[in-house]
Amino acid sequence: MTAHTPDSPDAAALARPAAWRRRAANIYRLGIKELWSLRRDPMMLVLIAYTFTIAIYAAATAMPETLHNASIAVVDEDGSPLSARILSAFYPPHFTPPERVSLEAMDAGMDAGRYTFVLDIPPDFQRDVLAGRAPALQLNVDATRMSQAFTGAGYIQQIVLGEVNEFVQRYRSAGTLPVDLVLRARFNPDLTRAWFGSLMEIINQVTMLSIILTGAALIREREHGTIEHLLVMPVTPAEIMLAKVWAMGLVVLVATAISLKTVVEGALQVPIEGSVALFLACVTLHLFATSSMGIFMATLARSMPQFGLLMLLVLLPLQLLSGGSTPRESMPELAQQIMLAAPTTHFVAAAQAILYRGAGLDVVWPQFLAILAIGAVFFGVALARFRKSLSQMA
Repeated sequence: MTAHTPDSPDAAALARPAAWRRRAANIYRLGIKELWSLRRDPMMLVLIAYTFTIAIYAAATAMPETLHNASIAVVDEDGSPLSARILSAFYPPHFTPPERVSLEAMDAGMDAGRYTFVLDIPPDFQRDVLAGRAPALQLNVDATRMSQAFTGAGYIQQIVLGEVNEFVQRYRSAGTLPVDLVLRARFNPDLTRAWFGSLMEIINQVTMLSIILTGAALIREREHGTIEHLLVMPVTPAEIMLAKVWAMGLVVLVATAISLKTVVEGALQVPIEGSVALFLACVTLHLFATSSMGIFMATLARSMPQFGLLMLLVLLPLQLLSGGSTPRESMPELAQQIMLAAPTTHFVAAAQAILYRGAGLDVVWPQFLAILAIGAVFFGVALARFRKSLSQMA
């Protein structure tokens, strides 16, 4: 038999699996070290617990209704049956019971912020209406209360016109329209805003927390001096990065699954239409990209305060321009094209399709591929920057 030397092709082929097993073991052990480091950081643990419980519940329940308890006052200079009829048309839950005020007290009340709307009914209003003179009413709106100002102004206009028309016709009647418009609200039949708020908050928290955890893990090692220990160990920069990615990604993934089950489906009673497993697979791909972004940003920042400021510059555009808060179609064309390079754009589209509309892999696979490709690019860029920062420290 012929003996094989260590340099023979067969020996090299046998050595490759052993090298891969050694690298996998290094990545696993370094990841366990990251989890132990996170366990000893109480502030990070509190942040994780808060973002996936209280923050999600608050975001869901604080979503404003179309119009709810808007404060309104009426200056009734006419004192007629028509003005009294208009006054009685404003009632909860859209409006608070209207308060009668004088013309002199109107400006003071709005300056003090007591009223969002003040309706001024002029003298001889009923007489002019019956005479066909088309009198003008004045509606004063506190436009600083943007969540109610524009919607409430439309409500008030419809209410006033409806009451005036019914008064002129001498009876209340819903005219027969030539067309019957049937409204069917898909995916959210009751138009419950908590359904949208809770799920979108989970999507946003996945992005935010993955960047924070991986970036903070690297900066924490630099501040504690443990990064120098890694430089003398037989590990590569890629192994160090992969360890941080899988460890911090696992924490966010588990927190996401628990939050979906306990907070969204449990406390908020939000039905999940699609496959939770498919959504978690999408989260896993997204975590690969955002964790790489966190490491890259940590190599640019020298301290946690700098990292926090840098994260604000990156996180806000990622969340506001990804299509979660505002549909991408309503954004400028340039912003739409630029945000195609961000993983959050494809993650939001895939997550909404799965959780809201029950889409399967046959629908969301283009977003999955886009997230994977963008994550690979981000990982390569972050790895190059990480190697450069380690060489500067060596």
